[in-house]
Amino acid sequence: MDTLQAITENLKEGQAAKVKELTQAALDEGISPDDVLDNGLIAGMTVVGKLFKENEVFLPEVMMSAKAMDAGMAVLEPLLLKSGKHESKGKVALGTVQGDVHSIGKNLVGIVLKGAGFEVTDLGVNTPTQKFVEAAQNGAQIIGMSALLTTTMQHMQPVVEALEKAGLKGRVKTMIGGCIVTQEYADSIRADGYAPDAGSAVDKAKELMGLA
Repeated sequence: MDTLQAITENLKEGQAAKVKELTQAALDEGISPDDVLDNGLIAGMTVVGKLFKENEVFLPEVMMSAKAMDAGMAVLEPLLLKSGKHESKGKVALGTVQGDVHSIGKNLVGIVLKGAGFEVTDLGVNTPTQKFVEAAQNGAQIIGMSALLTTTMQHMQPVVEALEKAGLKGRVKTMIGGCIVTQEYADSIRADGYAPDAGSAVDKAKELMGLA
Protein backbone atom coordinates (compact mmCIF):
# COMPACT_ATOMS: atom_id res chain seq x y z
CA MET A 1 0.00 0.00 0.00
CA ASP A 2 1.44 3.40 -0.95
CA THR A 3 1.38 6.37 1.41
CA LEU A 4 -1.66 8.08 -0.13
CA GLN A 5 -3.68 4.86 0.10
CA ALA A 6 -2.54 4.49 3.71
CA ILE A 7 -3.76 8.02 4.46
CA THR A 8 -7.14 7.20 2.93
CA GLU A 9 -7.47 3.93 4.87
CA ASN A 10 -6.44 5.44 8.21
CA LEU A 11 -8.72 8.42 7.69
CA LYS A 12 -11.65 6.04 7.08
CA GLU A 13 -10.76 4.36 10.39
CA GLY A 14 -10.54 7.68 12.22
CA GLN A 15 -6.85 7.30 13.14
CA ALA A 16 -5.95 10.99 13.59
CA ALA A 17 -2.37 10.54 14.85
CA LYS A 18 -1.58 8.07 12.08
CA VAL A 19 -3.08 10.33 9.39
CA LYS A 20 -0.97 13.24 10.62
CA GLU A 21 2.15 11.06 10.59
CA LEU A 22 1.41 9.70 7.12
CA THR A 23 0.65 13.17 5.73
CA GLN A 24 4.10 14.32 6.79
CA ALA A 25 5.62 11.10 5.43
CA ALA A 26 3.97 11.71 2.03
CA LEU A 27 5.42 15.22 1.90
CA ASP A 28 8.83 13.86 2.88
CA GLU A 29 8.58 11.44 -0.06
CA GLY A 30 8.19 14.43 -2.37
CA ILE A 31 4.45 14.10 -2.98
CA SER A 32 2.93 17.54 -3.56
CA PRO A 33 0.57 19.04 -0.93
CA ASP A 34 -2.21 19.18 -3.56
CA ASP A 35 -1.77 15.50 -4.33
CA VAL A 36 -1.82 14.58 -0.63
CA LEU A 37 -5.00 16.61 -0.17
CA ASP A 38 -6.86 15.35 -3.25
CA ASN A 39 -5.73 11.72 -3.37
CA GLY A 40 -5.23 11.12 0.35
CA LEU A 41 -7.44 13.19 2.63
CA ILE A 42 -10.31 14.14 0.30
CA ALA A 43 -10.33 10.65 -1.22
CA GLY A 44 -10.77 9.22 2.28
CA MET A 45 -13.56 11.60 3.28
CA THR A 46 -15.33 10.97 -0.03
CA VAL A 47 -15.45 7.27 0.81
CA VAL A 48 -16.66 8.04 4.35
CA GLY A 49 -19.40 10.30 2.95
CA LYS A 50 -20.52 7.54 0.57
CA LEU A 51 -20.56 4.95 3.37
CA PHE A 52 -22.57 7.33 5.57
CA LYS A 53 -25.07 7.91 2.77
CA GLU A 54 -25.48 4.13 2.44
CA ASN A 55 -25.88 3.70 6.23
CA GLU A 56 -22.71 1.61 6.47
CA VAL A 57 -21.11 4.01 8.93
CA PHE A 58 -22.78 6.38 11.38
CA LEU A 59 -22.25 9.80 12.97
CA PRO A 60 -19.57 8.77 15.52
CA GLU A 61 -17.42 7.23 12.76
CA VAL A 62 -17.85 10.29 10.55
CA MET A 63 -16.80 12.57 13.41
CA MET A 64 -13.69 10.44 14.02
CA SER A 65 -12.79 10.62 10.33
CA ALA A 66 -13.32 14.38 10.37
CA LYS A 67 -10.87 14.71 13.27
CA ALA A 68 -8.38 12.60 11.33
CA MET A 69 -8.79 14.88 8.31
CA ASP A 70 -8.25 17.94 10.51
CA ALA A 71 -5.01 16.36 11.79
CA GLY A 72 -3.77 15.91 8.23
CA MET A 73 -4.89 19.41 7.25
CA ALA A 74 -2.91 20.90 10.15
CA VAL A 75 0.22 19.66 8.33
CA LEU A 76 -0.93 20.62 4.83
CA GLU A 77 -2.66 23.95 5.32
CA PRO A 78 0.44 26.17 5.69
CA LEU A 79 1.89 24.66 2.50
CA LEU A 80 -1.35 24.99 0.55
CA LEU A 81 -1.75 28.62 1.59
CA LYS A 82 1.86 29.34 0.70
CA SER A 83 1.58 27.81 -2.76
CA GLY A 84 -1.81 29.35 -3.48
CA LYS A 85 -2.30 26.61 -6.08
CA HIS A 86 -5.09 24.58 -4.59
CA GLU A 87 -8.51 25.74 -5.68
CA SER A 88 -11.59 24.85 -3.68
CA LYS A 89 -14.60 23.29 -5.37
CA GLY A 90 -16.70 26.19 -4.15
CA LYS A 91 -17.62 28.37 -1.18
CA VAL A 92 -20.56 27.26 0.95
CA ALA A 93 -22.17 29.10 3.87
CA LEU A 94 -24.27 26.89 6.16
CA GLY A 95 -26.71 27.91 8.86
CA THR A 96 -29.66 26.65 10.85
CA VAL A 97 -32.51 29.06 10.17
CA GLN A 98 -33.94 31.64 12.55
CA GLY A 99 -35.69 30.20 15.60
CA ASP A 100 -34.00 26.79 15.29
CA VAL A 101 -30.99 25.79 17.41
CA HIS A 102 -30.39 22.27 16.07
CA SER A 103 -26.85 21.89 14.78
CA ILE A 104 -25.83 18.22 14.42
CA GLY A 105 -27.12 17.81 10.86
CA LYS A 106 -25.68 21.14 9.76
CA ASN A 107 -22.31 20.32 11.33
CA LEU A 108 -22.21 16.94 9.65
CA VAL A 109 -22.98 18.46 6.24
CA GLY A 110 -20.18 20.95 6.84
CA ILE A 111 -17.71 18.19 7.68
CA VAL A 112 -18.52 16.15 4.60
CA LEU A 113 -18.48 19.20 2.30
CA LYS A 114 -15.06 20.19 3.66
CA GLY A 115 -13.91 16.64 3.11
CA ALA A 116 -15.05 16.87 -0.51
CA GLY A 117 -12.95 20.00 -1.10
CA PHE A 118 -15.41 22.83 -0.48
CA GLU A 119 -14.65 25.92 1.60
CA VAL A 120 -17.29 26.01 4.33
CA THR A 121 -18.36 28.92 6.53
CA ASP A 122 -20.56 27.94 9.48
CA LEU A 123 -23.09 30.69 10.21
CA GLY A 124 -24.26 28.86 13.33
CA VAL A 125 -27.80 28.34 14.58
CA ASN A 126 -30.78 30.71 14.84
CA THR A 127 -29.41 32.48 11.76
CA PRO A 128 -31.37 35.58 10.68
CA THR A 129 -32.15 36.14 7.00
CA GLN A 130 -29.76 39.07 6.68
CA LYS A 131 -26.81 36.96 7.85
CA PHE A 132 -27.39 34.53 4.95
CA VAL A 133 -27.58 37.48 2.54
CA GLU A 134 -24.35 38.96 3.91
CA ALA A 135 -22.60 35.60 3.47
CA ALA A 136 -23.69 35.58 -0.19
CA GLN A 137 -22.52 39.17 -0.63
CA ASN A 138 -19.16 38.16 0.87
CA GLY A 139 -18.54 35.47 -1.71
CA ALA A 140 -20.51 32.36 -0.74
CA GLN A 141 -21.60 30.55 -3.90
CA ILE A 142 -24.02 28.20 -2.14
CA ILE A 143 -26.22 29.12 0.82
CA GLY A 144 -27.21 26.01 2.78
CA MET A 145 -30.13 26.18 5.21
CA SER A 146 -31.16 23.61 7.79
CA ALA A 147 -34.34 23.28 9.86
CA LEU A 148 -35.65 20.51 12.08
CA LEU A 149 -38.98 22.06 13.09
CA THR A 150 -42.08 22.76 11.01
CA THR A 151 -42.36 26.10 12.85
CA THR A 152 -38.87 27.19 11.75
CA MET A 153 -38.90 25.70 8.24
CA GLN A 154 -40.98 28.73 7.18
CA HIS A 155 -37.89 30.94 7.63
CA MET A 156 -36.25 29.36 4.58
CA GLN A 157 -38.45 31.08 2.01
CA PRO A 158 -37.62 34.63 3.22
CA VAL A 159 -33.92 33.86 2.67
CA VAL A 160 -34.56 32.80 -0.94
CA GLU A 161 -36.69 35.92 -1.48
CA ALA A 162 -34.08 38.20 0.14
CA LEU A 163 -31.36 36.81 -2.12
CA GLU A 164 -33.60 37.44 -5.12
CA LYS A 165 -34.31 41.00 -3.94
CA ALA A 166 -30.58 41.63 -3.50
CA GLY A 167 -29.99 40.51 -7.09
CA LEU A 168 -28.02 37.47 -5.96
CA LYS A 169 -30.36 34.67 -7.00
CA GLY A 170 -28.80 32.83 -9.89
CA ARG A 171 -25.20 33.69 -9.05
CA VAL A 172 -25.73 32.28 -5.56
CA LYS A 173 -27.43 28.90 -5.24
CA THR A 174 -29.63 27.86 -2.32
CA MET A 175 -29.76 24.38 -0.83
CA ILE A 176 -32.00 23.23 2.01
CA GLY A 177 -32.22 20.18 4.26
CA GLY A 178 -33.45 18.81 7.57
CA CYS A 179 -35.60 15.89 8.60
CA ILE A 180 -38.91 17.70 7.95
CA VAL A 181 -37.80 19.26 4.65
CA THR A 182 -38.78 17.68 1.31
CA GLN A 183 -38.04 18.15 -2.37
CA GLU A 184 -41.61 19.39 -2.79
CA TYR A 185 -41.00 22.10 -0.20
CA ALA A 186 -37.73 23.09 -1.87
CA ASP A 187 -39.57 23.43 -5.17
CA SER A 188 -42.36 25.48 -3.57
CA ILE A 189 -39.93 28.09 -2.18
CA ARG A 190 -37.78 28.08 -5.34
CA ALA A 191 -34.67 26.74 -3.61
CA ASP A 192 -32.09 25.46 -6.09
CA GLY A 193 -31.46 22.18 -4.30
CA TYR A 194 -32.57 19.78 -1.59
CA ALA A 195 -30.51 17.13 0.18
CA PRO A 196 -31.99 14.50 2.52
CA ASP A 197 -28.60 13.65 4.08
CA ALA A 198 -24.96 14.72 4.23
CA GLY A 199 -23.78 12.47 1.41
CA SER A 200 -26.51 13.77 -0.87
CA ALA A 201 -25.57 17.33 0.11
CA VAL A 202 -22.12 16.82 -1.39
CA ASP A 203 -23.62 15.44 -4.60
CA LYS A 204 -26.08 18.34 -4.80
CA ALA A 205 -23.39 20.95 -4.07
CA LYS A 206 -21.21 19.54 -6.85
CA GLU A 207 -24.21 19.60 -9.19
CA LEU A 208 -25.00 23.22 -8.30
CA MET A 209 -21.36 24.17 -8.96
CA GLY A 210 -21.43 22.37 -12.31
CA LEU A 211 -19.00 19.69 -11.11
CA ALA A 212 -21.31 16.67 -11.18
